[in-house]
Amino acid sequence: MYIGAHMPITGGVDKAVERIISIGGTALQIFTRNQRQWKAKPLEEQVIERFKQLRQDWGGYPVSVHDSYLINLASPKPDGIAKSVKAFAQELRRTEALGIEYIVTHPGSHLGSGKVEALERYAANLDQAISDSETQEVRILIENTAGQGTNLGSRFGELATILENSGYTDRMGVCFDTCHAFAAGYDLRTVESCEEVFARFDKLVGLDFIRFFHLNDCKEGLGSNKDRHEHIGQGLIGLEGFKYIINDDRFSAVPKVIETPKGDDDFVFDKRNIELLRSLHDG
Repeated sequence: MYIGAHMPITGGVDKAVERIISIGGTALQIFTRNQRQWKAKPLEEQVIERFKQLRQDWGGYPVSVHDSYLINLASPKPDGIAKSVKAFAQELRRTEALGIEYIVTHPGSHLGSGKVEALERYAANLDQAISDSETQEVRILIENTAGQGTNLGSRFGELATILENSGYTDRMGVCFDTCHAFAAGYDLRTVESCEEVFARFDKLVGLDFIRFFHLNDCKEGLGSNKDRHEHIGQGLIGLEGFKYIINDDRFSAVPKVIETPKGDDDFVFDKRNIELLRSLHDG
């Protein structure tokens, strides 16, 4: 069972591995750069090697990179597209240089231009970035969203459209965020509702595409379209939905990370959330 957290990279990406080890995590997500700036400082070779060595010592557990929040491959603006394609190609190269197998990315925002055209534009620009990156090993995971504003990807059908439109479907997958799904109107509060949600996902997208989970409770109500993460069991999803995912054999090998609120005390909240999720496992 691979359960961990998103960890900060303050001091270098290698420090994130030390942090996840300190709380007993067995999965990790990181940024490789300041995700609120377009410019990225190059990764130093010694930092790359230290990251790889620490990860090996840790046990080689699953790791994902989350790309920059600035990237919008669905933008209708030519300058925005150019910057986003260049930045995502760079994110792919950085991910591959670190030997990380997954990169999680949001489907972007249509900014008022309409969903149909934006979904086509997103897939085309995503393909261009993958081609430009000249990477081979990294799997791109499209994350479902809460449906705020003009964001794409809150409906399972939109994820399916992206996967169908891409020429790199064999390098694609989905990162399933529980908070986002709940906020988008997919009820995860009971065993019965979870069965319905994942049956719908399987019909529209395919469960095999789920390669990573973001396990986050939700502060806001079902269908609120508000992306507000909460500690496991303290939000409006509750424990039953997380217990369902943790115990579903179809997801047993799928890495799961939390993106719940951080405290000021050496990631004590992360440790508690991870321990709580592990305690839900019936085995």
